[in-house]
Amino acid sequence: MIAAICLCVRGQAPPSPGSPPKELQTEMKGMPPRPTAGEYQAQEQAGKVTIGAEYQGHSVPTIQGNLTTEDYVVVETGFFGPPGARITLSFDDFTLVINGKKPLPSQPYGVVLRSVKDPEWVPPDEPKEKQPSNLSVGDDPGGRGGRGGIQSGEKEPPFPVRIPIEVQRAMAERVRKASLPEGDRALPVAGLIYFPYSKIKGIHTIELVYKGAAGKATLTLQP
Repeated sequence: MIAAICLCVRGQAPPSPGSPPKELQTEMKGMPPRPTAGEYQAQEQAGKVTIGAEYQGHSVPTIQGNLTTEDYVVVETGFFGPPGARITLSFDDFTLVINGKKPLPSQPYGVVLRSVKDPEWVPPDEPKEKQPSNLSVGDDPGGRGGRGGIQSGEKEPPFPVRIPIEVQRAMAERVRKASLPEGDRALPVAGLIYFPYSKIKGIHTIELVYKGAAGKATLTLQP
């Protein structure tokens, strides 16, 4: 038995120094930065850091595919610097100026989750509620009197869409990983930031304003 245990231990490769536990390695992989800041719509220097940004509208791009949100606009950002450079990031570092109006503060991704949808998710068919066979159109199936049931020429009200909890959790995890990570981070690093804005058809000008640890920068985006 001792010999078998020794052989089993020898067959396991030791983890490399400084590597995170296996259960955290997948969690740490978020949105990968683009090759250079020049791959984004706009680029601007803030101290020794180059910021790239691209307006995404109501789209929430993730590694698994695009999600959507009708209540927020999304900006994809990337931070680049010299080898070994680090930066401290926060969603509070950003504001968005649309059509020259009052700056919109960036919002944490947790608030955005309430309005996130997956355009590829199709709800299952809801079973139709059965009525007793002796009821005719216009009868009250609940026995409460009055104008119950479905009247002639009326359509049945649609069933409310119930998104399964596992689907909600999967979408929340996709948004979390795609969002710009906060705290002390090694460069390059990338992620999404969010601003409350619903009607995007009337947008003519967009400016992303950064005021953070690296300095200040204003990036002119394309609607």
